[in-house]
Amino acid sequence: MIEFNQYEVWFITGSQTLYGDDTLRQVAQNSAEIVNYINGSDRLPLNVVIQPTVKSSEEVTAIFKAANNSPKCVGIIAWMHTFSPAKMWISGLNILQLPILHFHTQYNRDIPFSTIDMDFMNLNQSAHGDREFGHILSKMKIQRKIVVGHWQSEDVLNQIGMWMRLAVGKHRMHHMKIVRFGDNMRYVAVTEGDKVSVEMKFGFSVNTHAVGDLVNYISDVDESSLHVLVEEYEASYQLVPALKKNGSHRNALYDAARIELGISHFLKNGGYHAYTNTFEDLHGMKQLPGIASQRLMQKGYGFGAEGDWKTAGLLHVMKVMAHGLPGGNSFMEDYTYHFEPGNEMVLGSHMLEICPSITEKNISCEIHPLGIGGKEDPVRLVFNAKAGTALNVSLVDMGHRFRLILHKVEGAEVKESFPKLPTARALWKSLPSMEIGLQAWLLAGGAHHTVYSQNLDISFMKEFGEMLGIETLVIDENTTFDSFKKDIMLNEIYYRP
Repeated sequence: MIEFNQYEVWFITGSQTLYGDDTLRQVAQNSAEIVNYINGSDRLPLNVVIQPTVKSSEEVTAIFKAANNSPKCVGIIAWMHTFSPAKMWISGLNILQLPILHFHTQYNRDIPFSTIDMDFMNLNQSAHGDREFGHILSKMKIQRKIVVGHWQSEDVLNQIGMWMRLAVGKHRMHHMKIVRFGDNMRYVAVTEGDKVSVEMKFGFSVNTHAVGDLVNYISDVDESSLHVLVEEYEASYQLVPALKKNGSHRNALYDAARIELGISHFLKNGGYHAYTNTFEDLHGMKQLPGIASQRLMQKGYGFGAEGDWKTAGLLHVMKVMAHGLPGGNSFMEDYTYHFEPGNEMVLGSHMLEICPSITEKNISCEIHPLGIGGKEDPVRLVFNAKAGTALNVSLVDMGHRFRLILHKVEGAEVKESFPKLPTARALWKSLPSMEIGLQAWLLAGGAHHTVYSQNLDISFMKEFGEMLGIETLVIDENTTFDSFKKDIMLNEIYYRP
Protein backbone atom coordinates (compact mmCIF):
# COMPACT_ATOMS: atom_id res chain seq x y z
CA MET A 1 0.00 0.00 0.00
CA ILE A 2 3.07 2.28 0.04
CA GLU A 3 4.13 3.28 -3.48
CA PHE A 4 6.58 6.15 -3.81
CA ASN A 5 6.43 6.13 -7.61
CA GLN A 6 3.03 7.84 -7.50
CA TYR A 7 4.66 11.03 -6.20
CA GLU A 8 7.07 13.62 -7.60
CA VAL A 9 8.58 17.01 -6.73
CA TRP A 10 8.85 19.98 -9.08
CA PHE A 11 12.09 21.86 -9.74
CA ILE A 12 11.52 25.58 -10.37
CA THR A 13 14.34 27.92 -11.38
CA GLY A 14 13.97 31.66 -10.88
CA SER A 15 15.33 34.34 -13.17
CA GLN A 16 14.07 37.49 -14.96
CA THR A 17 13.79 38.86 -18.51
CA LEU A 18 16.51 41.46 -17.91
CA TYR A 19 19.31 39.14 -19.05
CA GLY A 20 17.98 38.35 -22.53
CA ASP A 21 17.08 35.17 -24.40
CA ASP A 22 20.60 33.75 -24.66
CA THR A 23 21.11 33.84 -20.91
CA LEU A 24 17.65 32.42 -20.24
CA ARG A 25 18.30 29.53 -22.63
CA GLN A 26 21.51 28.79 -20.76
CA VAL A 27 19.65 28.96 -17.43
CA ALA A 28 17.12 26.41 -18.68
CA GLN A 29 19.87 24.16 -20.06
CA ASN A 30 21.84 24.21 -16.81
CA SER A 31 18.71 23.55 -14.76
CA ALA A 32 17.89 20.54 -16.92
CA GLU A 33 21.40 19.19 -16.45
CA ILE A 34 21.08 19.50 -12.68
CA VAL A 35 17.72 17.75 -12.63
CA ASN A 36 18.97 14.95 -14.88
CA TYR A 37 21.92 14.40 -12.57
CA ILE A 38 19.72 14.38 -9.49
CA ASN A 39 17.32 11.89 -11.04
CA GLY A 40 20.22 9.67 -12.05
CA SER A 41 21.35 9.42 -8.43
CA ASP A 42 20.31 6.49 -6.25
CA ARG A 43 20.00 8.84 -3.27
CA LEU A 44 16.49 10.10 -3.97
CA PRO A 45 13.22 8.22 -3.46
CA LEU A 46 11.17 10.45 -5.82
CA ASN A 47 11.49 11.72 -9.36
CA VAL A 48 12.25 15.41 -9.87
CA VAL A 49 10.26 17.09 -12.67
CA ILE A 50 11.76 20.23 -14.17
CA GLN A 51 9.45 23.16 -14.84
CA PRO A 52 9.93 26.18 -17.13
CA THR A 53 12.08 28.98 -15.75
CA VAL A 54 9.89 31.57 -14.03
CA LYS A 55 10.50 35.24 -14.86
CA SER A 56 7.41 37.09 -13.62
CA SER A 57 4.76 37.16 -10.93
CA GLU A 58 2.22 35.70 -13.35
CA GLU A 59 4.46 32.74 -14.19
CA VAL A 60 5.23 32.01 -10.52
CA THR A 61 1.57 32.13 -9.54
CA ALA A 62 0.52 29.91 -12.44
CA ILE A 63 3.09 27.23 -11.70
CA PHE A 64 2.29 27.20 -7.97
CA LYS A 65 -1.42 26.86 -8.77
CA ALA A 66 -0.60 23.91 -11.01
CA ALA A 67 1.55 22.33 -8.28
CA ASN A 68 -1.25 22.68 -5.72
CA ASN A 69 -3.70 21.00 -8.09
CA SER A 70 -1.39 18.19 -9.20
CA PRO A 71 -2.28 14.81 -7.64
CA LYS A 72 1.37 13.75 -7.92
CA CYS A 73 3.34 16.80 -6.82
CA VAL A 74 4.19 16.74 -3.09
CA GLY A 75 6.75 19.53 -2.92
CA ILE A 76 8.70 22.30 -4.65
CA ILE A 77 12.46 22.70 -5.06
CA ALA A 78 13.26 26.34 -5.81
CA TRP A 79 16.62 27.66 -7.04
CA MET A 80 17.69 31.09 -8.24
CA HIS A 81 20.22 30.61 -11.06
CA THR A 82 20.37 34.36 -11.63
CA PHE A 83 18.94 37.20 -9.61
CA SER A 84 15.16 36.85 -9.39
CA PRO A 85 13.36 39.85 -7.84
CA ALA A 86 11.53 38.55 -4.79
CA LYS A 87 8.39 40.66 -5.16
CA MET A 88 7.47 38.54 -8.19
CA TRP A 89 7.26 35.49 -5.88
CA ILE A 90 4.86 36.96 -3.30
CA SER A 91 1.56 36.17 -5.02
CA GLY A 92 2.58 32.57 -5.73
CA LEU A 93 3.99 31.97 -2.27
CA ASN A 94 0.75 33.27 -0.74
CA ILE A 95 -1.19 30.43 -2.36
CA LEU A 96 1.40 27.64 -2.17
CA GLN A 97 0.11 24.71 -0.12
CA LEU A 98 3.08 22.37 -0.56
CA PRO A 99 6.41 22.03 1.28
CA ILE A 100 9.22 23.99 -0.30
CA LEU A 101 12.95 23.29 -0.38
CA HIS A 102 15.20 26.28 -1.00
CA PHE A 103 18.15 24.85 -2.91
CA HIS A 104 21.10 27.19 -2.42
CA THR A 105 23.48 25.83 -5.02
CA GLN A 106 25.13 27.05 -8.22
CA TYR A 107 25.79 25.47 -11.57
CA ASN A 108 29.59 25.67 -11.41
CA ARG A 109 31.32 24.09 -8.47
CA ASP A 110 34.49 26.23 -8.65
CA ILE A 111 35.23 29.81 -9.58
CA PRO A 112 36.95 29.87 -13.02
CA PHE A 113 39.58 32.34 -11.81
CA SER A 114 41.42 32.74 -15.11
CA THR A 115 38.37 33.20 -17.34
CA ILE A 116 35.65 34.74 -15.19
CA ASP A 117 34.07 37.84 -16.75
CA MET A 118 30.85 39.85 -16.54
CA ASP A 119 28.95 37.44 -18.82
CA PHE A 120 29.74 34.66 -16.38
CA MET A 121 28.71 36.88 -13.46
CA ASN A 122 25.38 37.77 -15.08
CA LEU A 123 24.56 34.09 -15.60
CA ASN A 124 25.76 32.66 -12.29
CA GLN A 125 24.22 34.81 -9.56
CA SER A 126 22.95 32.19 -7.11
CA ALA A 127 25.05 33.59 -4.28
CA HIS A 128 22.93 36.73 -4.09
CA GLY A 129 19.88 35.60 -6.07
CA ASP A 130 19.10 33.05 -3.37
CA ARG A 131 19.60 35.68 -0.68
CA GLU A 132 16.86 37.75 -2.28
CA PHE A 133 14.60 34.70 -2.33
CA GLY A 134 15.50 33.72 1.23
CA HIS A 135 14.60 37.22 2.42
CA ILE A 136 11.05 37.07 1.09
CA LEU A 137 10.52 33.59 2.51
CA SER A 138 11.60 34.81 5.94
CA LYS A 139 9.55 38.00 5.70
CA MET A 140 6.47 35.95 4.79
CA LYS A 141 7.27 33.47 7.60
CA ILE A 142 7.22 30.52 5.22
CA GLN A 143 8.56 27.30 6.70
CA ARG A 144 11.05 25.66 4.36
CA LYS A 145 14.02 23.32 4.14
CA ILE A 146 17.30 25.02 3.20
CA VAL A 147 19.95 22.87 1.51
CA VAL A 148 23.36 24.46 0.82
CA GLY A 149 26.07 22.96 -1.38
CA HIS A 150 26.91 21.87 -4.88
CA TRP A 151 24.29 19.76 -6.63
CA GLN A 152 26.75 16.91 -7.23
CA SER A 153 27.56 16.52 -3.53
CA GLU A 154 26.41 13.25 -1.96
CA ASP A 155 25.55 15.04 1.27
CA VAL A 156 23.36 17.51 -0.62
CA LEU A 157 21.58 14.70 -2.43
CA ASN A 158 21.02 12.85 0.85
CA GLN A 159 19.46 15.97 2.37
CA ILE A 160 17.15 16.39 -0.61
CA GLY A 161 16.19 12.73 -0.42
CA MET A 162 15.25 12.96 3.26
CA TRP A 163 13.22 16.12 2.61
CA MET A 164 11.35 14.24 -0.12
CA ARG A 165 10.36 11.63 2.46
CA LEU A 166 9.12 14.40 4.75
CA ALA A 167 7.09 15.90 1.91
CA VAL A 168 5.48 12.53 1.19
CA GLY A 169 4.70 12.16 4.89
CA LYS A 170 2.97 15.52 5.03
CA HIS A 171 1.04 14.71 1.86
CA ARG A 172 -0.10 11.36 3.25
CA MET A 173 -1.04 12.93 6.58
CA HIS A 174 -3.20 15.45 4.71
CA HIS A 175 -5.01 12.71 2.79
CA MET A 176 -5.08 9.94 5.40
CA LYS A 177 -8.26 8.25 6.64
CA ILE A 178 -8.43 6.46 10.00
CA VAL A 179 -11.26 4.17 11.05
CA ARG A 180 -12.03 3.38 14.67
CA PHE A 181 -13.74 0.05 15.37
CA GLY A 182 -15.59 1.00 18.51
CA ASP A 183 -14.56 3.78 20.88
CA ASN A 184 -11.53 4.49 23.04
CA MET A 185 -10.76 2.44 26.13
CA ARG A 186 -12.97 3.74 28.91
CA TYR A 187 -11.66 6.50 31.16
CA VAL A 188 -8.24 6.71 29.46
CA ALA A 189 -7.08 10.31 28.88
CA VAL A 190 -4.07 10.26 26.55
CA THR A 191 -5.69 8.25 23.75
CA GLU A 192 -8.46 10.84 23.47
CA GLY A 193 -8.15 13.98 21.36
CA ASP A 194 -9.99 16.57 19.30
CA LYS A 195 -10.72 14.88 15.97
CA VAL A 196 -12.00 18.11 14.43
CA SER A 197 -8.87 20.04 15.43
CA VAL A 198 -6.63 17.30 14.11
CA GLU A 199 -8.33 17.42 10.71
CA MET A 200 -8.03 21.20 10.66
CA LYS A 201 -4.32 21.06 11.57
CA PHE A 202 -3.08 17.98 9.71
CA GLY A 203 -5.81 17.14 7.21
CA PHE A 204 -6.52 13.52 8.13
CA SER A 205 -9.98 12.31 9.11
CA VAL A 206 -10.92 10.03 12.01
CA ASN A 207 -14.32 8.33 12.03
CA THR A 208 -15.97 5.40 13.79
CA HIS A 209 -17.62 2.23 12.55
CA ALA A 210 -19.40 -0.21 14.79
CA VAL A 211 -17.60 -3.49 15.33
CA GLY A 212 -20.64 -5.13 13.74
CA ASP A 213 -19.75 -3.48 10.42
CA LEU A 214 -16.37 -5.20 10.59
CA VAL A 215 -17.92 -8.51 11.65
CA ASN A 216 -19.97 -8.50 8.44
CA TYR A 217 -16.74 -8.35 6.43
CA ILE A 218 -15.20 -11.12 8.54
CA SER A 219 -18.26 -13.32 7.97
CA ASP A 220 -18.10 -12.78 4.20
CA VAL A 221 -14.52 -14.06 3.76
CA ASP A 222 -14.49 -16.83 1.16
CA GLU A 223 -13.00 -20.22 2.01
CA SER A 224 -10.45 -20.26 -0.81
CA SER A 225 -8.85 -17.00 0.36
CA LEU A 226 -8.86 -18.35 3.89
CA HIS A 227 -6.92 -21.48 2.96
CA VAL A 228 -4.39 -19.46 0.95
CA LEU A 229 -3.68 -17.19 3.92
CA VAL A 230 -3.29 -20.10 6.34
CA GLU A 231 -0.77 -21.65 3.94
CA GLU A 232 1.08 -18.34 3.98
CA TYR A 233 1.19 -18.46 7.77
CA GLU A 234 2.64 -21.96 7.60
CA ALA A 235 5.32 -20.91 5.10
CA SER A 236 6.29 -17.70 6.91
CA TYR A 237 6.35 -18.60 10.60
CA GLN A 238 7.23 -21.37 13.02
CA LEU A 239 3.83 -22.67 14.11
CA VAL A 240 3.52 -24.16 17.57
CA PRO A 241 2.13 -27.74 17.54
CA ALA A 242 -1.34 -26.64 18.63
CA LEU A 243 -1.73 -24.58 15.42
CA LYS A 244 -0.38 -27.13 12.97
CA LYS A 245 -2.55 -29.49 10.97
CA ASN A 246 -4.48 -31.74 13.35
CA GLY A 247 -3.36 -29.54 16.24
CA SER A 248 -5.68 -28.91 19.18
CA HIS A 249 -6.22 -25.22 18.23
CA ARG A 250 -6.02 -25.44 14.45
CA ASN A 251 -9.43 -23.82 14.09
CA ALA A 252 -8.19 -20.76 15.94
CA LEU A 253 -5.61 -20.20 13.20
CA TYR A 254 -8.42 -20.13 10.64
CA ASP A 255 -10.40 -17.75 12.84
CA ALA A 256 -7.39 -15.43 13.04
CA ALA A 257 -6.89 -15.58 9.27
CA ARG A 258 -10.57 -14.79 8.73
CA ILE A 259 -10.21 -11.73 10.95
CA GLU A 260 -7.14 -10.56 9.04
CA LEU A 261 -8.89 -10.88 5.69
CA GLY A 262 -12.01 -9.17 7.01
CA ILE A 263 -10.07 -6.17 8.34
CA SER A 264 -7.99 -6.00 5.16
CA HIS A 265 -11.07 -5.96 2.94
CA PHE A 266 -12.75 -3.33 5.11
CA LEU A 267 -9.70 -1.04 4.99
CA LYS A 268 -9.25 -1.39 1.24
CA ASN A 269 -12.91 -0.83 0.42
CA GLY A 270 -13.06 2.25 2.64
CA GLY A 271 -9.74 3.71 1.50
CA TYR A 272 -8.43 3.65 5.07
CA HIS A 273 -4.74 3.91 5.97
CA ALA A 274 -4.94 3.16 9.70
CA TYR A 275 -7.33 1.75 12.26
CA THR A 276 -7.92 1.19 15.95
CA ASN A 277 -9.79 -1.32 18.08
CA THR A 278 -10.13 -2.11 21.77
CA PHE A 279 -10.47 -5.28 23.79
CA GLU A 280 -13.50 -3.70 25.48
CA ASP A 281 -15.50 -3.82 22.25
CA LEU A 282 -15.25 -7.13 20.39
CA HIS A 283 -18.94 -7.88 19.91
CA GLY A 284 -19.34 -10.64 17.33
CA MET A 285 -15.62 -11.44 17.06
CA LYS A 286 -14.16 -14.72 18.27
CA GLN A 287 -10.79 -13.33 19.31
CA LEU A 288 -8.96 -10.03 19.60
CA PRO A 289 -7.01 -9.34 16.39
CA GLY A 290 -3.42 -10.29 17.10
CA ILE A 291 -1.62 -11.70 14.09
CA ALA A 292 -4.01 -9.69 11.89
CA SER A 293 -2.90 -6.34 13.31
CA GLN A 294 0.75 -7.38 13.32
CA ARG A 295 0.73 -8.37 9.65
CA LEU A 296 -1.32 -5.38 8.53
CA MET A 297 1.19 -3.09 10.23
CA GLN A 298 3.98 -4.85 8.37
CA LYS A 299 2.16 -4.07 5.11
CA GLY A 300 2.12 -0.37 5.99
CA TYR A 301 -1.15 0.19 7.81
CA GLY A 302 -1.18 2.21 11.00
CA PHE A 303 -2.61 0.65 14.15
CA GLY A 304 -3.49 1.90 17.61
CA ALA A 305 -4.70 -0.24 20.49
CA GLU A 306 -7.47 0.85 22.86
CA GLY A 307 -8.78 3.32 20.30
CA ASP A 308 -5.52 5.30 20.08
CA TRP A 309 -6.09 6.95 16.70
CA LYS A 310 -3.26 9.48 17.06
CA THR A 311 -0.63 6.74 17.35
CA ALA A 312 -2.31 4.77 14.55
CA GLY A 313 -2.07 7.73 12.19
CA LEU A 314 1.48 8.59 13.23
CA LEU A 315 2.60 5.00 12.69
CA HIS A 316 1.24 4.88 9.15
CA VAL A 317 2.86 8.19 8.20
CA MET A 318 6.21 7.11 9.64
CA LYS A 319 6.00 3.83 7.74
CA VAL A 320 5.36 5.79 4.56
CA MET A 321 8.30 8.12 5.15
CA ALA A 322 10.61 5.20 6.00
CA HIS A 323 9.62 3.14 2.94
CA GLY A 324 12.66 1.35 1.54
CA LEU A 325 14.92 2.09 4.50
CA PRO A 326 16.41 -0.74 6.58
CA GLY A 327 14.70 -1.36 9.91
CA GLY A 328 11.09 -1.09 10.96
CA ASN A 329 8.42 0.96 12.69
CA SER A 330 5.92 -0.47 15.15
CA PHE A 331 3.16 0.34 17.57
CA MET A 332 4.75 0.09 21.01
CA GLU A 333 3.99 0.46 24.70
CA ASP A 334 6.34 0.97 27.64
CA TYR A 335 5.38 -2.04 29.70
CA THR A 336 7.73 -2.43 32.65
CA TYR A 337 11.18 -1.43 33.91
CA HIS A 338 14.46 -3.11 34.79
CA PHE A 339 16.11 -1.05 37.54
CA GLU A 340 19.33 -3.04 37.91
CA PRO A 341 22.00 -0.44 38.84
CA GLY A 342 24.11 0.39 35.82
CA ASN A 343 21.94 -1.67 33.50
CA GLU A 344 18.57 0.08 33.61
CA MET A 345 16.23 -0.84 30.75
CA VAL A 346 12.64 -0.57 29.56
CA LEU A 347 10.65 -3.55 28.34
CA GLY A 348 8.42 -2.52 25.47
CA SER A 349 5.62 -4.82 24.45
CA HIS A 350 1.86 -5.12 24.17
CA MET A 351 -0.74 -7.81 24.61
CA LEU A 352 -0.51 -8.79 20.95
CA GLU A 353 0.14 -6.01 18.49
CA ILE A 354 3.84 -5.43 17.77
CA CYS A 355 4.93 -5.16 14.12
CA PRO A 356 7.31 -7.86 12.81
CA SER A 357 9.22 -5.22 10.82
CA ILE A 358 11.41 -4.53 13.88
CA THR A 359 12.92 -8.02 14.00
CA GLU A 360 15.30 -9.90 11.72
CA LYS A 361 15.09 -13.33 13.38
CA ASN A 362 12.69 -16.25 13.16
CA ILE A 363 9.12 -15.51 14.15
CA SER A 364 6.97 -17.93 16.10
CA CYS A 365 3.21 -18.14 15.55
CA GLU A 366 1.59 -19.07 18.86
CA ILE A 367 -1.71 -19.19 20.73
CA HIS A 368 -2.15 -18.42 24.42
CA PRO A 369 -4.87 -17.22 26.78
CA LEU A 370 -5.07 -13.45 27.00
CA GLY A 371 -6.85 -12.99 30.31
CA ILE A 372 -8.55 -9.82 29.10
CA GLY A 373 -11.35 -9.11 26.66
CA GLY A 374 -13.46 -12.17 27.45
CA LYS A 375 -12.91 -13.88 24.08
CA GLU A 376 -11.23 -17.03 22.78
CA ASP A 377 -7.45 -17.37 22.92
CA PRO A 378 -5.89 -15.14 20.24
CA VAL A 379 -3.20 -16.13 17.74
CA ARG A 380 -0.14 -13.90 17.76
CA LEU A 381 3.42 -13.60 16.43
CA VAL A 382 6.16 -13.82 19.06
CA PHE A 383 9.66 -12.42 18.50
CA ASN A 384 12.36 -10.11 19.86
CA ALA A 385 13.18 -6.72 18.35
CA LYS A 386 16.68 -6.31 17.02
CA ALA A 387 19.20 -4.16 18.88
CA GLY A 388 20.37 -0.72 17.78
CA THR A 389 19.60 2.97 18.07
CA ALA A 390 15.88 3.66 17.96
CA LEU A 391 13.32 6.36 18.60
CA ASN A 392 10.12 6.48 20.62
CA VAL A 393 7.68 9.01 19.16
CA SER A 394 4.45 10.26 20.70
CA LEU A 395 1.84 12.66 19.31
CA VAL A 396 -0.35 14.11 22.06
CA ASP A 397 -3.22 16.59 22.20
CA MET A 398 -2.40 19.26 24.81
CA GLY A 399 -5.75 21.01 24.50
CA HIS A 400 -4.82 24.11 22.51
CA ARG A 401 -2.02 22.52 20.47
CA PHE A 402 -0.51 19.23 19.41
CA ARG A 403 2.88 18.15 20.73
CA LEU A 404 5.36 15.75 19.13
CA ILE A 405 7.74 14.10 21.61
CA LEU A 406 10.91 12.38 20.41
CA HIS A 407 12.92 10.14 22.72
CA LYS A 408 16.16 8.59 21.50
CA VAL A 409 16.88 5.15 22.97
CA GLU A 410 19.39 2.35 22.51
CA GLY A 411 17.73 -0.93 21.64
CA ALA A 412 19.35 -3.78 23.55
CA GLU A 413 19.83 -7.36 22.45
CA VAL A 414 17.20 -9.57 24.08
CA LYS A 415 19.13 -12.37 25.73
CA GLU A 416 16.46 -13.68 28.09
CA SER A 417 13.95 -16.30 26.96
CA PHE A 418 10.76 -14.91 28.59
CA PRO A 419 9.26 -18.43 28.87
CA LYS A 420 6.01 -17.18 30.41
CA LEU A 421 5.57 -13.97 28.38
CA PRO A 422 4.28 -15.00 24.93
CA THR A 423 4.41 -11.56 23.29
CA ALA A 424 6.63 -9.73 20.86
CA ARG A 425 8.92 -7.40 22.79
CA ALA A 426 11.79 -4.95 22.72
CA LEU A 427 14.34 -3.90 25.32
CA TRP A 428 15.97 -0.49 25.29
CA LYS A 429 18.09 1.84 27.37
CA SER A 430 16.68 5.33 27.89
CA LEU A 431 18.86 8.31 26.94
CA PRO A 432 20.53 10.28 28.41
CA SER A 433 19.80 8.05 31.41
CA MET A 434 16.85 6.13 32.78
CA GLU A 435 16.12 8.85 35.34
CA ILE A 436 16.38 11.92 33.12
CA GLY A 437 14.79 10.29 30.09
CA LEU A 438 11.72 9.19 32.02
CA GLN A 439 11.50 12.44 33.98
CA ALA A 440 11.46 14.40 30.74
CA TRP A 441 8.91 12.09 29.11
CA LEU A 442 6.56 12.38 32.06
CA LEU A 443 6.96 16.16 32.24
CA ALA A 444 6.18 16.42 28.52
CA GLY A 445 2.96 14.43 28.95
CA GLY A 446 4.11 11.70 26.58
CA ALA A 447 1.70 8.83 25.98
CA HIS A 448 2.19 5.23 27.07
CA HIS A 449 1.66 4.28 23.40
CA THR A 450 4.37 5.27 20.93
CA VAL A 451 5.76 4.55 17.52
CA TYR A 452 9.05 2.68 17.94
CA SER A 453 11.25 3.53 14.95
CA GLN A 454 14.53 1.95 13.92
CA ASN A 455 15.07 4.03 10.77
CA LEU A 456 13.83 7.59 11.35
CA ASP A 457 16.12 9.58 13.63
CA ILE A 458 15.78 12.66 15.81
CA SER A 459 16.83 15.15 13.14
CA PHE A 460 14.40 13.71 10.60
CA MET A 461 11.40 13.69 12.91
CA LYS A 462 12.30 17.13 14.27
CA GLU A 463 12.15 18.49 10.73
CA PHE A 464 8.82 16.73 10.29
CA GLY A 465 7.46 18.54 13.32
CA GLU A 466 8.72 21.83 11.88
CA MET A 467 7.11 21.06 8.52
CA LEU A 468 3.80 20.38 10.28
CA GLY A 469 4.17 23.55 12.33
CA ILE A 470 3.75 21.87 15.73
CA GLU A 471 5.65 21.90 19.00
CA THR A 472 8.42 19.31 19.01
CA LEU A 473 10.33 18.21 22.11
CA VAL A 474 13.57 16.22 21.98
CA ILE A 475 14.96 13.86 24.61
CA ASP A 476 18.40 12.52 23.71
CA GLU A 477 21.93 12.10 25.03
CA ASN A 478 22.32 15.88 25.38
CA THR A 479 19.16 16.48 27.42
CA THR A 480 19.31 17.89 30.92
CA PHE A 481 16.15 18.06 32.99
CA ASP A 482 16.54 21.78 33.78
CA SER A 483 16.95 22.75 30.13
CA PHE A 484 14.03 20.52 29.15
CA LYS A 485 11.80 22.23 31.71
CA LYS A 486 12.82 25.62 30.32
CA ASP A 487 12.00 24.49 26.79
CA ILE A 488 8.50 23.53 27.87
CA MET A 489 8.02 26.83 29.72
CA LEU A 490 9.12 28.85 26.69
CA ASN A 491 6.90 26.78 24.42
CA GLU A 492 3.92 27.55 26.62
CA ILE A 493 4.47 31.22 25.77
CA TYR A 494 5.27 30.71 22.08
CA TYR A 495 2.28 28.43 21.38
CA ARG A 496 -0.19 30.29 23.55
CA PRO A 497 -3.44 30.73 21.55
